[in-house]
Amino acid sequence: MRNFRKLNVWQNGISIVKRIYRLVELLPENEKYGLRSQICRAAISVPSNIAEGCGRNTDADFRRFLDIALGSLFELETQLIIMVELKYVNEVKMNDLIDLIHQEEKMINSLITKLKANCEQLKS
Repeated sequence: MRNFRKLNVWQNGISIVKRIYRLVELLPENEKYGLRSQICRAAISVPSNIAEGCGRNTDADFRRFLDIALGSLFELETQLIIMVELKYVNEVKMNDLIDLIHQEEKMINSLITKLKANCEQLKS
């Protein structure tokens, strides 16, 4: 079992969640159960799936949860683009957060690649 709290990818995911919760405060009240709820769920899913994957017994299981976290990041990015398109937030204000999301995507992909390599070494 891995200690998820020590993983930079998990810590970065927590940072994204905190930024998202501050951002959704800019949404109008009528989006409380729509876009706001969807954005928060997608953001929370990222570090949650990383943590859950750490508790699994195999690298293959961990990779599966990392794939889910990656999907949640893509969903989150799409929702943020929608926020910009609906003019709920300025695109310039969103750039830092989008960059952080892209960094998280790269970190997750790197970890997936590393786990796949470990799995291949074990098969050899």
